[in-house]
Amino acid sequence: MPDHVEPASSSADGADNIVSLPVDSPFSAMERTLSSQDGGDGEGRRSGHLPVAVLWAVAVVIVIVDQISKQWALSALTDGRHIALLGQVLGLVLVRNPGAAFSFATGQTWIFAVIASFVVVIIIRVSRRLSSCSWAVALGLVLGGAVGNLIDRLLREPGLFRGHVIDFINYGGYFVGNVADIAIVLAAMGIIVLSLGGWEIDGTRAGASDIRGSRESRSAKARRRDDTEPSSSTMTTDMTTEPQ
Repeated sequence: MPDHVEPASSSADGADNIVSLPVDSPFSAMERTLSSQDGGDGEGRRSGHLPVAVLWAVAVVIVIVDQISKQWALSALTDGRHIALLGQVLGLVLVRNPGAAFSFATGQTWIFAVIASFVVVIIIRVSRRLSSCSWAVALGLVLGGAVGNLIDRLLREPGLFRGHVIDFINYGGYFVGNVADIAIVLAAMGIIVLSLGGWEIDGTRAGASDIRGSRESRSAKARRRDDTEPSSSTMTTDMTTEPQ
């Protein structure tokens, strides 16, 4: 008798195992496999730091190129002469801008210095949850452009927070800008594209979670429907065991 009891106990254990199997879904198993291939949590943290590194690399490159080009303009265009690059469409001319673009708010340089400082602080705070390299490039362009012009307002004549921004790229006589301005315009275009496309700073895409949730909901409903429908084998068994 004990020999027959032990298989029954083993069968009960097997039933318990069958019940607990769905808890460990194929998706969680796949996630563990991918985590092991990526080198664990340490590797995940390193990959998460990549967008932040991209942001700072882009910003540093923009600042360096901006300041070098401005220093060149100060030495090569000091006589006020205009150098044509593409006829009347694009040229070089030195302008010391005390305001913003289009010489807006001339004489209120300190306001734009404060705004630029505020933008830098915001980008640094946002970078803590940055997980998208596309957003990292866009924010790096903003940061580099803001810092490039902020350096002028802080360090150039006539004084602290009143320094004139060095502009030298003449766009057909409509306005004169610099490399920092180009970076800010490109960043604005990139941010618009990313926002319209639904890409978030954390690397996700707006609406993707809703779509995934609806698919999982439909799958769960299909599974419940399959579980509630009697199988053909069960119906056959019931028919054969029905008393005559």
